Amino acid sequence: MTNAALVERKLAVLLEHLNRLTQRRPAELGAFRADPLLQDAISMGVLVVVQEALDIALHIASDEGWELASTYRDAFSILAKHGVIDPELAASLGGAVQLRNRIAHGYGSLDVDRLWTELPAGIAAFDTFARAIAAFVGRATP
Repeated sequence: MTNAALVERKLAVLLEHLNRLTQRRPAELGAFRADPLLQDAISMGVLVVVQEALDIALHIASDEGWELASTYRDAFSILAKHGVIDPELAASLGGAVQLRNRIAHGYGSLDVDRLWTELPAGIAAFDTFARAIAAFVGRATP
């Protein structure tokens, strides 16, 4: 059975960082381009959100005795396979793993225009993930 307390703590961190990302994203792309410190802050926030979501997905799969993910992207696919999240959301979150890897490991340069443009959809996807996980944990606890 899923460790609800652990998942709830991780969800709280994820949601706090989603809130910070929403607050920090400037209305204008030009302001984002001109502020490397803001770019760093948003990149780190994205990294934290994706990592917390991955940790949650991996913990649930392990605690439930489901198959183990061979890649981070697979962690979300496993949740979809077991009905925790829908497959479209799993695919979207799987794409965020690539961004996480670029931020964490410095794979190539980060396209700040793309980050600024795609951030609202990413925030919405991880918010949907958080709601689905909260519902699952609610069902998984006595």
